[in-house]
Amino acid sequence: MNRQNFIKTTALGIGAFFFLGNSILKGKTKDDVLFEDNHKPIIIIGSGYGGAVAALRLCEAGKKVCMLEMGLNWEKAGIPFSKMKSPGKSAAWLNKNTIAPFFNIFPLKPFTGALDRLDFENIKIWVGRGVGGGSLVNGGMAVLPKKKYFEEIFPNLDADIFYNTYFPLAQKELKVNVADEQFLDSCEYYKFNRVGEEEAHKAGFKTVRVPNVYDFKYMEKEYAGEVPKSALDGEVIYGNNHGKNSLDKTYLKKALETGNLEILDLHSVLSITNEENGYTLKVNQINTSGEIVAEKKMSCEKLILAAGTMGTLELLLKAKAEKTLVIHDEVGKNWGNNGNFMTGRNWVNPLDGGLGLRHSTIPVGAIDNWDDPKHSFFAELAPLPMGMNVATALYLMISKVDILGTVGFDISKNKLTLNWPRENTRKMEDNAHYFLRKMNKANGGTRSHLLFHNGFGYDVCYHPLGGAVLGKATHSFGQLKGQENMYILDGSLIPGSIGVNPFLTITALVEYCMDNLIKEKLI
Repeated sequence: MNRQNFIKTTALGIGAFFFLGNSILKGKTKDDVLFEDNHKPIIIIGSGYGGAVAALRLCEAGKKVCMLEMGLNWEKAGIPFSKMKSPGKSAAWLNKNTIAPFFNIFPLKPFTGALDRLDFENIKIWVGRGVGGGSLVNGGMAVLPKKKYFEEIFPNLDADIFYNTYFPLAQKELKVNVADEQFLDSCEYYKFNRVGEEEAHKAGFKTVRVPNVYDFKYMEKEYAGEVPKSALDGEVIYGNNHGKNSLDKTYLKKALETGNLEILDLHSVLSITNEENGYTLKVNQINTSGEIVAEKKMSCEKLILAAGTMGTLELLLKAKAEKTLVIHDEVGKNWGNNGNFMTGRNWVNPLDGGLGLRHSTIPVGAIDNWDDPKHSFFAELAPLPMGMNVATALYLMISKVDILGTVGFDISKNKLTLNWPRENTRKMEDNAHYFLRKMNKANGGTRSHLLFHNGFGYDVCYHPLGGAVLGKATHSFGQLKGQENMYILDGSLIPGSIGVNPFLTITALVEYCMDNLIKEKLI
């Protein structure tokens, strides 16, 4: 993908233009501006999965939409994403060091990077920043949840409609595909997956092939040396320059093509106030160094919160604490980490070259132990693309969340709070112990004591879910209870757990909500 330098408008009034650092943002001509004042009929906060779906469906229905994204529009900025072994501008959000789950030995110059980390007691939460949200930095695993578990999580939804209509629609729009088995068998970059599956089978576990939004036909060309490498060159958690169908290439691209969507990047929403005819937002426009270049007051009749689970909850709970919105008591409840638990094994396959020197960054396999009533989990066979053969296997385990947490807001510190005791992850740790014992007994190897906390990453969370649960904090299609014209459309709708990587479910859920909101003229 060739990225071009770009110029961008900040419409603060006729003739008012602001320069943002590093020559990234400059004034445009009047013809480049879709909306020129700070009142918008519909504002969407956030450009991740929920926001992208909402934007496309509203734009297709002829609605004018303004989307506010606190991160950078990387496509227009023309700044390449960083590789894991050489972190650069995209590696961290305004931080002086890298913030990856491990091996943070790289200093950085603070920049509005694509990856951010929110630190709470007992848990660290990684999130995406930029136009496309978490789709920029995740591993792209588009996993269909178990239907039985979906029905358990959402007992009031018609699961058949989702599995017959909304999941297939989400898969189509996200460009979900599956790698060719012959390619996986022959590609040296997937030795880690072949060894992982073989050892899992030897230990008595079942494995499954995992669909992805990364274009595997492109990856085959990468391997053949016909196109620039991305997944086969250490790109993933700081963004992929090629191959990956992130939201800026799918939903958001289609929404922009309607001419009805305006995206304002580097716009951070600080507060929301309920007004007689809608909502007023206090918004800071920043440059890529995090400096405030403009303070804005924006208003709208309809407001969609799709800022990701933690972003949406912070805005709602802050408004509740400041008494600028009446917020339902269910907001902040039923939060979970989707059962995320990282672990690993050392001395894996040492007599036959370990897991290989080169790893693709895109996972394609997982261990499915969900039907075990005592140790129910789904475990991603994760790559470790360090450019060296360390004979270390990584696993992102996803278990059921037996004990849910709560989210609050400390107005004295102007900070989100999370009640998530270690006790909430004990069952997940039990599953990890069980899994590692079986794997090591069958195949040899040891627990990776140097990774995480003596081999157990109980505080690693990539999938925060819940806090504004569908049907509890909201009405049936995401309307926030007590706020007729405010809608919650992101991972906060899911009560703490969905059993697999959640973005496919979030996409399908918001497709369902938007379909009904538009049909019933509720938005």
